[in-house]
Amino acid sequence: MDADPLRSAIEQAPCILIACEGPDLRIIGLNEASRALFPGRDLLGLPLREALADLAGQQWIDLYEQVYRTGEPVAGQQWRAHLTLPDGSVRELFADFGITPWRHPDGRIRGVIGGGTDVTEIVQARLSAERHAAELQRQYRQARDVVDALQQALLPRGLPLLPGVRVAASYLLAGACAAAGGDWFDAVPRPGGAVALVVGDVVGHGVTASGVMGQLRAVLQDRLDDGDPPGAALAAADRLARRVPAARAATVCVAVLDPASGALEYCTAGHPVPLVVSAAGAARFLPASGAAPLGTGGDFPVATARLDPGDLLLLYSDGIIERPGRGAAAAAEELARVASDAVAGRALHAPEASAAERACTQTVELLVRATGHRDDITLLAAQLVAAPEPLHTEVPADLTRLGVLRKTLAAWLEALGVTGEDAFALQHAIGEIVTNAVEHAPGGESVEVRARLTDAGAVEVVVAGRGLWREPERVSERGRGLALSTQLVDELTLERSAGGTVATLRLRVTRPAALLNGAAPVPTPQPAAGLSVVDTAGGTAVLVAGPVDAGGADRLQHELLYRSRGGTVALTVDLAGVTHLASAGVAALHAVAARHRAHGTALTLLAPPGSPARHVLALVALPYA
Repeated sequence: MDADPLRSAIEQAPCILIACEGPDLRIIGLNEASRALFPGRDLLGLPLREALADLAGQQWIDLYEQVYRTGEPVAGQQWRAHLTLPDGSVRELFADFGITPWRHPDGRIRGVIGGGTDVTEIVQARLSAERHAAELQRQYRQARDVVDALQQALLPRGLPLLPGVRVAASYLLAGACAAAGGDWFDAVPRPGGAVALVVGDVVGHGVTASGVMGQLRAVLQDRLDDGDPPGAALAAADRLARRVPAARAATVCVAVLDPASGALEYCTAGHPVPLVVSAAGAARFLPASGAAPLGTGGDFPVATARLDPGDLLLLYSDGIIERPGRGAAAAAEELARVASDAVAGRALHAPEASAAERACTQTVELLVRATGHRDDITLLAAQLVAAPEPLHTEVPADLTRLGVLRKTLAAWLEALGVTGEDAFALQHAIGEIVTNAVEHAPGGESVEVRARLTDAGAVEVVVAGRGLWREPERVSERGRGLALSTQLVDELTLERSAGGTVATLRLRVTRPAALLNGAAPVPTPQPAAGLSVVDTAGGTAVLVAGPVDAGGADRLQHELLYRSRGGTVALTVDLAGVTHLASAGVAALHAVAARHRAHGTALTLLAPPGSPARHVLALVALPYA
């Protein structure tokens, strides 16, 4: 038998064991497993800090000293250590450990005993699994992002703004872990002022469903844009569904609404029936037209109805009906009640939102928060409203009065519902044209501005002046107005005659849908304040805010040249606060930049993404940061 079986057992134990004695923690014992961690080292009799100097900055020796000093044991799990090997390489170790005081019989601290278990393989296996899981999750997110981007690219970028009808939509994914599905919506302006409304649902989720959705939407959009009635448009989509297996059993509701008369034609091809809500909040479901889902056979009969002024038509996918814990009848009744409250303004407080927008967003929020939802949800609303009054104003032949025109235009565009990039483009293009007309107005005569919203969903603006103005043959400091305007709108024409010049511009305007999977509508720009130029960074930079139009361009140029000593001192110009940058302002920046180039000094223009200045500078190819 062993003379000391306990010592033999400790020596051969698979755990790590190191015993230290005295205030300098001299190592008086360590077993075989501990010696294997430090090959080539003779550790016995050495103070712990000297023996294991490579661990000094890793808290291990600090813990031994803490236990000796306080008499309180410490423990930890999966702590990492880096050990230096004889060849200079480093070994990584993970250990579960406990460090406890070693006492004399009378209770005084004699030393410290540390024990631990090497769990490196366990930790490495866990870390490898976590990395693998993270990579799989990254690949999944990447794949889903592609599908979501595909779906959003296939959905309409915006809903048309039309006289006599306000359209809104919302789209909610099935859940945070679900791929985009086959729901879609569309609103297509029709010849004569009517609008075609579509909500459809392709079976399934993922790339296939999104791709099929895009094909069906393209077919229906093309037919409805050409003026086909609902039945004929659905028949064309049905022929596609018969050829494409993944499109079979897709359900669609197509409705054509005439805002002038309130006449409605619709077809429910296997799809939930439309809901009509009056301005006062009374709701009724329209009867089904009797058609079957696409690709399943049968005709597409069309039903008719009539809406009164203020009535709202709501189309939706079955995801809002087939919610957990709700039967079809109860869910439909709840939808009608909640939508009625939203339309009448009895639900959430949102005075800035139209009734159509409230019907689409608040209805989804209020219904889904109570039950959750399993499928994608799409809502499309169209409300009959009074047609907007055209704008007719006179602008005096005074460039300092352009700010009044901008405020007038902003109020009129806001009443139409024009927001974001459309409002930006119209304000800038109209400002350039009016500036040109004012500069060429003979004898101080005013310039006439007329604007209206067309049946096709375009803002049409006519600027009439007595002067015969034209762009210079060569681009100069004041020769960029018409070129800039042409890039901002869909169409710009000039008619010159002995009586003067008439400019007509058109821009099709849209309002963003509420894509409730994260995309947010573009906020309505705030009215511009006056031009200000403020020193920052001790005079080496300036912050420009407010509108820079023809009336303020000369001031901007003067202020920048004054602060840069005529271009001899480097200057940074922050344009983040600029709300309107006309071609005259661009010309001023070009002039200042030329002075700096002549003196070999830097002029840095700062224009953050999404700012009006960034948009304009990108169009005119003026360098910015």
